[in-house]
Amino acid sequence: MTTNHQAHAPTAASAAARVAVVTGGSRGIGRAVCERLARDGLAVVVNYARDAAAAEETVAAITATGGRAVCVRADVADENAVTALFDRAEQEFGGVDVVVNAAGRLALSPIADLDLGVLDAVLRTNLRGTFVVARSAARRLRAGGSFVAFSTSVVATQFPAYGAYAASKAAVESITLILARELRGRDITVNTIAPGPTATDLFLDGKTPEQIEQLARTPPLERLGTPQDIARVAAFLTSPEGHWINGQILRANGGMV
Repeated sequence: MTTNHQAHAPTAASAAARVAVVTGGSRGIGRAVCERLARDGLAVVVNYARDAAAAEETVAAITATGGRAVCVRADVADENAVTALFDRAEQEFGGVDVVVNAAGRLALSPIADLDLGVLDAVLRTNLRGTFVVARSAARRLRAGGSFVAFSTSVVATQFPAYGAYAASKAAVESITLILARELRGRDITVNTIAPGPTATDLFLDGKTPEQIEQLARTPPLERLGTPQDIARVAAFLTSPEGHWINGQILRANGGMV
């Protein structure tokens, strides 16, 4: 079942503005992307999987500063729920111009000890979910639009215990240019952001202070990334200024591999 929560009714004028659908928009990088795109004048559909209260906080933060947003519950790996998510975006705001698929699942384990049920869950969200959202984006985005997926810099750094996560994200990277080429003639860009260590709840969970400090020292800039760092990249890629970038993997990681 897909549950919708509306916090701000759009006006007739708002329907003509650019519209973004952001999955995983209730927390972390997804929330930062929602707030940044709203500041740039886009109406935002904040997707979430479970935490309705956090999604409503994202919407409230946007509407408090005059932005336009609604939140919609949907599992990104459920094609019917994602179809309903895009339907709601069109009903509320008149169309879809930007899709940022920030929803993701992280599980750490040596491959020898990996629970295959956990592997299935990671692949369901990160890989199947990307395909499901990308499929709707390819069908619904208006001319001049953009689709942004998310990978991870661990695809290149190859840290131990990240096997399931890195494998799921490497697959996302592999379809980026394919989808861009399939959308030839539509004036739609497709890119993937691969963040490095970023200070989100998802990243920090389960790590010791010593591990976090070590990871923070890894980039030449000697700090963890912030959700806002990544949101600025997403905003650029989905803006008219970034529209010549297409089919690319952008490693936003402060200078790591």
